[in-house]
Amino acid sequence: MAILVRAWCLAPRPLLPVLQTWDLDPRRWVRALRRSPVKVVFPSGQVVDRKPGPGKQPRKAAAEGSPHAQPLKQPSPAPQSQTPSSWEESGLRYDKALPGDRRLSSVMTIVKSRPFREKQGKILLEGRRLIADALKAGAVPKVFFFSRVEYLKELPVDKLKGVSLIKVKFEDIKEWSDLVTPQGIMGIFAKPDHVKMTFPETQLRHSLPLILICDNLRDPGNLGTILRSAAGAGCSKVLLTKGCVDAWEPKVLRAGMGAHFQVPIINNLDWETVPNYLPNDTRVYVADNCGLYAQAQISSKAIDHGWVCGRQLSKFHKYEEEEEEDLETGASEGWLPELEVQSYDLDWTEAPAAVVIGGETHGVSLESLQLAESTGGKRLLIPVVPGVDSLNSAMAASVLLFEGRRQLRLRVEHLSRDRRYR
Repeated sequence: MAILVRAWCLAPRPLLPVLQTWDLDPRRWVRALRRSPVKVVFPSGQVVDRKPGPGKQPRKAAAEGSPHAQPLKQPSPAPQSQTPSSWEESGLRYDKALPGDRRLSSVMTIVKSRPFREKQGKILLEGRRLIADALKAGAVPKVFFFSRVEYLKELPVDKLKGVSLIKVKFEDIKEWSDLVTPQGIMGIFAKPDHVKMTFPETQLRHSLPLILICDNLRDPGNLGTILRSAAGAGCSKVLLTKGCVDAWEPKVLRAGMGAHFQVPIINNLDWETVPNYLPNDTRVYVADNCGLYAQAQISSKAIDHGWVCGRQLSKFHKYEEEEEEDLETGASEGWLPELEVQSYDLDWTEAPAAVVIGGETHGVSLESLQLAESTGGKRLLIPVVPGVDSLNSAMAASVLLFEGRRQLRLRVEHLSRDRRYR
């Protein structure tokens, strides 16, 4: 044993300790290999600066070496826009209706009843396109009911601030919807005011001195179609007298296809206040070619061509029935205004014109005839083939409004041509 110890002590020892390979950290050397050199020094003494790779900035050696070096000032970020550009940036939140939630049913009960609708001052809009048109025109939303969040993301985010957003089941929307195929979103808006609304610039630029007056129109589909034709023809405004169906009824809105937000609509007017909404020197024309007196005043030439209404003479207007009662009691015979009958395709737009369209059941009212007489207007007759009933209100309004647009366009062309040759 002593011999072995002495041999170990006499064995030659290495001057430097031998490092084992497993004592080194391999990650340190891999990290060093990945570093890009700032400068390359060749054996000849030439120094070449290496360009940083894309997206990399060169390090500042002085800043790294000096512990007291001041940090570089970061450029101030650009001010963000006040209007959020996405749903996530806006921070909007919505409620999810639980089973038994009555908010949808209670609101629908209000907006589907005209007395409640007028009392609360709210209307119902359904469909993404109609809601988008309303928001663009400046209508004020109150509540949105939707079945998918994607439907809300299609609307302007800045218009949804302060609006109650409630997610409901599609079955609930389908139960209250008037559409055959519901679009999954309903909006409750404050009843729009034509003075505060912003109508499309193109619509205002093509507006004509042509006004439509609706008298006793009670069919929602007809009124919606008439409003759509009025917007297409370029009417400056539409006046609705008392007795007409509500212009903001869901069926009228659906038939109007967004016309409510393209042309000013003034609702529920008395005939005494109608002249206040007409420009000076406006002539009022009545589209009433089915009355007994209108047929009596038509020329023989018009009769020969069948330019009369095919409606039976026994179907009088209410003012004709009242005249018979007055005649029996000895009243004066000249109480009914006498208006000249004119074909619709003759010029009647030399002055600002207003066209009165009556309902199919009662026709135009006595007040409309008196207004036409006081302004120097006439009856406008649309010829139909004998034996065929008269056109419905929506079709007659479309024919007259676009005929007025044609006449106004020709007048503008003639004026421009005359100025050119002067």
